[in-house]
Amino acid sequence: MTELSLQLSDEPATMALGEALAAAAQPPLVIYLSGELGAGKTTLVRALARAHGYPGPVRSPSYTLLETYPLLPGLTLVHLDLYRLTDPEELELLGLREELGSDVLCLVEWPERGVGHLPAADLDISLQHSGSGRRALLAAASAAGRRCLTAISLPRAQ
Repeated sequence: MTELSLQLSDEPATMALGEALAAAAQPPLVIYLSGELGAGKTTLVRALARAHGYPGPVRSPSYTLLETYPLLPGLTLVHLDLYRLTDPEELELLGLREELGSDVLCLVEWPERGVGHLPAADLDISLQHSGSGRRALLAAASAAGRRCLTAISLPRAQ
């Protein structure tokens, strides 16, 4: 499987996708999250973190650009929101390379703003408004991304 398209009827459906992604994602894994403002990117990240037992707040790092969350033992979530990034070279100053490792799930919102300075995506997720809900398109960009897509267990009628 290299692509998966889902209709997400509401926020709980987006959260269910985040939970399914948490169960399927094996680090190291880089996931790009694309979509306009309010499409559900941060909701997806929050659900993934919660599914891995993170109890604290998970907000979009719009101003800090990068947040790390310790998840279950041996697993770290690196969450980037590049919406306010003015120059892709700023990613070098954030120490992104030092944050990445074999135990990291890296989720990047607005990845198009960091072109040339981000690790390659294993999985691309595009969220778009669709009627009263959202349409999610998941596309594998590597073998790790294909394994993740194959492992996602989610009813197709979301």
